[in-house]
Amino acid sequence: MIKNLLKDKFLITKIRNRFIPSVQITQRQLFHQYSQMAKKGELPSLNDTGYRVYSQFEEDGKLLFIFSVIGMKHKIFVEIGSDDGVNSNSANLYFNFGWHGLFIDGNPKSIKRGVKFFNKYPHPWYYKPKFICDKVTRENVNELIESAGYRGKIGLLSIDIDGNDYWVWDAITVIDPQVVIIETHNEFGMNNIVVPYDPKYFYPGKHPIYHGASPVAMNRLANKKGYRLVGANELGFNFIFVKNGLADKELPEVTVESVLTHPSVEEGYKKFEPIKDWEYLEG
Repeated sequence: MIKNLLKDKFLITKIRNRFIPSVQITQRQLFHQYSQMAKKGELPSLNDTGYRVYSQFEEDGKLLFIFSVIGMKHKIFVEIGSDDGVNSNSANLYFNFGWHGLFIDGNPKSIKRGVKFFNKYPHPWYYKPKFICDKVTRENVNELIESAGYRGKIGLLSIDIDGNDYWVWDAITVIDPQVVIIETHNEFGMNNIVVPYDPKYFYPGKHPIYHGASPVAMNRLANKKGYRLVGANELGFNFIFVKNGLADKELPEVTVESVLTHPSVEEGYKKFEPIKDWEYLEG
């Protein structure tokens, strides 16, 4: 019992630390510093800007850097596969920069937990985020987003559904995001392959690796939709794309190979061996 109490106390303390004023102040200072550096042509590499406040890895820092350069004109997010929205790619923008938006997840327990969290820690000036509990498919994704009142230009689209990520992004037309962050399957290596679409898919399916799209295939989809790869999280599976025409010089396109340098990437290739001859489509 003591162990559980200590654990609960640690979690509460950790959450509360995120709301210390210095967290917001420091990030806003960074925002203005990056903005000034962009005007002088003295920006650091995106690789050196990562840090975590709410995100699972260091995406918070990299997203702040990107929006410091392109601006926060459209302070709206849509996050698909958000779990409870707490350890998400959008929560930091919501709490510390006044964004609003939509969290979608198929787990009712996660949605309930998220609603409770954002009610307990409401943003002092802006709307609470909206939550939808539903399984997202190619067929319903646009309807789900529009039903929540979102369409047209938004700042950020985040997709992480451990399955049909590629096919869902391909189908989205109702919103026009400036930045897209989406999970890829590094285990597929430099092959241009996508697992065939299955609207009934639930992780882990027939095999825990047999879903999603390779980095090459996801990059090709992004290019087709008018985006360029500008970076990824350190582990190289959350790819970050920016709409062409937005700070092209300040946020140059990078190669797929350049973001797949973490030692875990090569280790992951071994997991592909048992399923390398299964059915795939070209990206």
